[in-house]
Amino acid sequence: MDGMARTGVADLRLHGGSAPSWLVRRMIRLADVILDVFVDEFGAEKLLARLSDPLWFQALSCVLGYDWDSSGTTTVTCGVLKTVLKPEKHGLVVCGGKGRKSTGTQREIEESTPKFFDFSPEDISRVKYASRMAAKVDNAAIQDGYSLYHHTLFATEDGKWAVIQQGMNTEIRMTRRYHWLSTNVKSFVEEPHTGIVCARNHGDTVLDMTSRLSESCRSTCTNLVSEGVPRIMKAYSEIKSFSEARINLERWIGRDVREAAGGVTHYRLLPTRMNWDALKEVYDIHPENYESLISVRGVGAATVRGLALISELLYGEKPSWRDPVKFSFAFGGKDGVPFPVERKAMDEATQILEHTINKAKMGERERLDAIKRLRVLDCSIIDKST
Repeated sequence: MDGMARTGVADLRLHGGSAPSWLVRRMIRLADVILDVFVDEFGAEKLLARLSDPLWFQALSCVLGYDWDSSGTTTVTCGVLKTVLKPEKHGLVVCGGKGRKSTGTQREIEESTPKFFDFSPEDISRVKYASRMAAKVDNAAIQDGYSLYHHTLFATEDGKWAVIQQGMNTEIRMTRRYHWLSTNVKSFVEEPHTGIVCARNHGDTVLDMTSRLSESCRSTCTNLVSEGVPRIMKAYSEIKSFSEARINLERWIGRDVREAAGGVTHYRLLPTRMNWDALKEVYDIHPENYESLISVRGVGAATVRGLALISELLYGEKPSWRDPVKFSFAFGGKDGVPFPVERKAMDEATQILEHTINKAKMGERERLDAIKRLRVLDCSIIDKST
């Protein structure tokens, strides 16, 4: 399954409430057995890679008995993994979580990694940077309408890491999950994900500064901030004046300026304000590349968007507006979902989990129920190419 193009479905609807305690207890018990055997068989690094695979993570959640179509697929499963995975036993530390726990990830990395692993200050700094940049990219460099509220980082004793985070769109009541793996990240700002999971593809309305198609735009944005804040202020003012005049004109002739998402023109997407103080700080450090630019605290979604629009409208360097979601999902599609599935990838995930469960020391009823859930999961995917 490694290195293979994968696709599939998983409907992540925004569900309120919390998982019942009786279910969580059983999820923890079963996860403990599965992960013990998995790490014994394949090691911590392989587990890290599997967790960064959206399909494998989804299958694991279903095996543990959680709803396949819920936002809790991510949050509850990650919470169970944080409870079960022990650094001294499995060779992994787990930091972060949902809501307030996500904001404590940096502190947890500082406390946990040197306590259990032989991490130098440089190692700690590198993992903290990875955590912060993964969140910055999915909140600012990719502007898809999903605000992050969950962030979990997994790290091994040799410094490799994976990040699973989730954002919510309250208007359409959907969530989106983002998967990262350190060994796949050649650059934080150019297609760094192992997968992005969502039931909705928003077409050509998502600003994606991580796309390869945005490479020239990223370079122009970096060069733009090196010219100084006054130059950006002037360009921003000119574009804003044009935007306001155009909108007022369209209102006067009776056109609805709130067009459908696919028809929105770029001048309507200009942010209402920019963080000029952050841009002054960026100018002072003279960033060598786009990653250095957006890594500066205070450079958020509005600033990223403003620079991208200035780059496009004044210099002709267009960013990508194509939604980077790689998985559009709805498990249980017995009538056939309109997206092909890599059956071999699903079969391998199933075989790995069946193997771990078969070797585990658990009650017969639990073992059969777990395998039954796995097989239902496998059969619910229909490969329309066969």
